[in-house]
Formats: sequence, structure tokens, C-alpha cells
Amino acid sequence: MSAPANTVDRAAVSRLAWFTLAISSAAAFMVALEVTVISLALPDIQDAFSGAAISTLSWIFNAYSIGVASLLLLAGWASDLFGRKRLFLIGMSVFAIGSFGAGAAQSVAMLIAARAVQSVGGAMLFPSGLALVLALFPPARRQLAIGIWAATGGLAGAVGPSFGAFLIDGFGWRAVFLINVPVAITAVAAGSRILVESKAEHVERRVDVLGVPLASLGVAAVVVAIVQGRDWGWGSPRLIVVLGVGVALFAAFVLRSLRHPAPLFDLDLLRIPSYRIGLIGSLLFSAGFFGSWVLLPSFIQRWWDWSVLRTGFAVMPGSLIGAVLSGPIGSVVDRFGHKRVVAVGGLFGGAGWAGFALLLRTEPNFVVGLLVPNILLGLGMAVLFGMIVGAAMRDVPPARYGMAGAGRTTTFQLAQALGVAVGVAVVGQPATAERALSGYRVSWLLSAAMLVGVSVVFLLAYPARVRRDGP
Repeated sequence: MSAPANTVDRAAVSRLAWFTLAISSAAAFMVALEVTVISLALPDIQDAFSGAAISTLSWIFNAYSIGVASLLLLAGWASDLFGRKRLFLIGMSVFAIGSFGAGAAQSVAMLIAARAVQSVGGAMLFPSGLALVLALFPPARRQLAIGIWAATGGLAGAVGPSFGAFLIDGFGWRAVFLINVPVAITAVAAGSRILVESKAEHVERRVDVLGVPLASLGVAAVVVAIVQGRDWGWGSPRLIVVLGVGVALFAAFVLRSLRHPAPLFDLDLLRIPSYRIGLIGSLLFSAGFFGSWVLLPSFIQRWWDWSVLRTGFAVMPGSLIGAVLSGPIGSVVDRFGHKRVVAVGGLFGGAGWAGFALLLRTEPNFVVGLLVPNILLGLGMAVLFGMIVGAAMRDVPPARYGMAGAGRTTTFQLAQALGVAVGVAVVGQPATAERALSGYRVSWLLSAAMLVGVSVVFLLAYPARVRRDGP
């Protein structure tokens, strides 16, 4: 049964809202934990499957990112139409099935396929979970809720390196997937009893179910070209054809969205300035952060010869800072606004990646080369992970929460896949520590440029005045 909008007081936050936030945040925690621990597990996975190429292993990340992006808007529409609680619980169950399959995989192909199954569940979790939270929190407290929701993701990043390291060291890389199963079962059990169903009004039943997958397949083609570019040759006909297909598919998405009477993603949402700039910020941040972050543990383990346990603790400080500060940052945004706060976060993040590029060496230099840049990056993470979400959703009408949230996360996931593809292409498979460091430095500087780009975009274009009218 849907909860009437007028039952939620404008100033007070109900217990139901807090319980809903807790369950949705548990899902965010679980999904965010995957990124950190898989990054640590990558060298062990490579060894387990006879030294699989890093370009092949990158699809462990990209199959999930692109799969989520392909289905997010469909899931957002379905959650608004059929019920956000229903989609959330189904998504959590599917995610658990995919996690079990990944943990039991006997080949890289099976592992990538299981990650694709996980992506189906993840696609259902993102828009339904956020919409459940935003529907119950009054406008004056939504930034606080988003800050807490983001902080749980940051907490996963903080405990992920150490927790993941213990899992891998004690039980092997399969444990990083299997640990999701009991968490998901608990969330389903609690959610089925606590969550209250909500739906959006006036949702179209006949929508364009092909448009957004066309865009995601287009990005997938571009990712394939970037990842395989070194092997195929950057000017090879095969690469040019694949890139052309990617561009054509994305153009088809735009045309269908403009012409279809009920697109999954209404391009009129882009007329909301805060939402449009929030999407650009999400794209730059996601590509800039994840493109280098997922490969950083591999550098430390291989070229510094550190154990997975030592590596886990070494990369933890920045994530811990991000987790501790993400919640309070929401109050800072309430006072100073998204424009200035997000801009400062982008500068901190850019300084962190530039610090890695300038200070890290082939020989271990933990304090100067790793800790100091990691702290700067963590300060940027504290702002960017949650506040770009709030910046994008600030002026979106409540009836569009599902679609707008799914659109933002689609952009985030596709950018993540592109960032990882670029990072893999730049780093390659170097034979010496010096060549490895040279490739990583290029990747880190590209990441720094993208995060500084977030600052520039927000300072120049993010609207200071809250827009009252919707699309």
C-alpha cells in the first residue's frame, strides 16, 4: 500500500524513514564494498586463472558497470510503476544469486557472467532504494539523508580494504563475493517486514524499453575499443568500426528518446540546470576516481611486493576519512550550497591523484608517496560521493525521483566503465617497475584533471538559486 505524501511532516523525520534509510544504506554498503575488495582481489584472481590478461580481467568490473547502466532506467520506471519496495527486494535477491555464482566461478568467463547477473540486481537496488528514502524524508532533511546514505558507501570504502584483505588472506578471493549472500538475505528479511510500498503517480505503462540499452551498448562498444586498442592497433579498421558502432548506437538512443511518446529517460530532465550539471559532475568524478582506484592495489602488491593484507591497510586511510566526513558534509552543503562545496571537493580529489603521480616511487615510500595523497583524495571523496548525488537531485520533482535517480546512476556506472577501460589501456602490462610507474602516472594525472574538471564545471555552471519549476 502506498504511503500518502501528506503523512510525512515537513520538519520531523519518522521512525519509518530512518528504518528505510538504514536498509537502503545497507544495500549501498554492500555494493560499495564490492568495488574495494575486488580491487584488492584482482592479483589473486589473475593468478587463479592462469595469468589472465588485465584487459580480460577489467570486464569483471565493466560487465557489472555496463549491465547496471543498461537496466537502471528500466528498473527506475518499474519501481515507480510496480512499487519501489517490490523492486528493491527482488533486486537484493538477484544480487545474492549473482554473488554466489561469482564466488563459485570456475573460469574467468563464468566469473564475468556472474557479475552480469549481479548487475541485474544492482540495477534494481539503486533507483528503488534512493526513491524509498527520498519519498519519506521531508525536503529540509533530504541532504542529511543523502549524506548518511553516501557515508555508508564511504564506510564500505573505509573498512573494505582491511576487511577485504582479511577475507582474501584467510579464505581466498572467492570470499569477497560470497560475503554478500548472508548480508542480502538479512536485508530481504528485514525489508519485507519494515519497508512500506510507494509508487509514483501517472507513470506510463507503455515505455521505450529499447532506448537506454542502446546507449549502454554504445558505451560498451567504446569500452571494448579502448581496452583492446593496444592489441588491435589504435588506427586499425577493427577499432574504427567498433567505435563507429558505439557512436551510432548512442545517437539512436538520443533519437528514440526525442521521438518516443514515453521514453525511459525524459530528456526534458536535462532542462533542469542543477540536474544537468550534476550529471556532468557525476561523469567526470566516476571516470576520474574509479579509472585509477581499481588498479592502485595491483601496483602496490606487484611492484612494492606487499601482501594483500598490508595493501588493504595501506589504502584504507583515505576511505576512512571519506566515511567519517560524508555525513557532516551534508550540513555544510545546507549552509554554503552545492556549488562551492563540490568545487572544493573536486580540488582535494585532484590534488590527491596529482600527489600520487608526483610523489609515488617504485620503491615503497608509504608516508610521502601513499599516505599524503590518499588523505587528500579522501577529503575529496567525503564531498563528491554523496554531494554530487544531492546536487543532481536538488530540484527534481518528487514524481521524477525514480527516473532522475536512475539517469544519474546510469551516467555514473557508464563513466566508471569508461574510466576503468582508459586506466587499463594506459597502464597496460608493463614488464618493469619503471614502465609500470610511468603508465600509472599518466593514469593518475588524467584522473586529477577530471576531478579538477568537476570543480570548474560547478563553479562556472551550477545554479545557486533553487529552481522551482520542473520539466
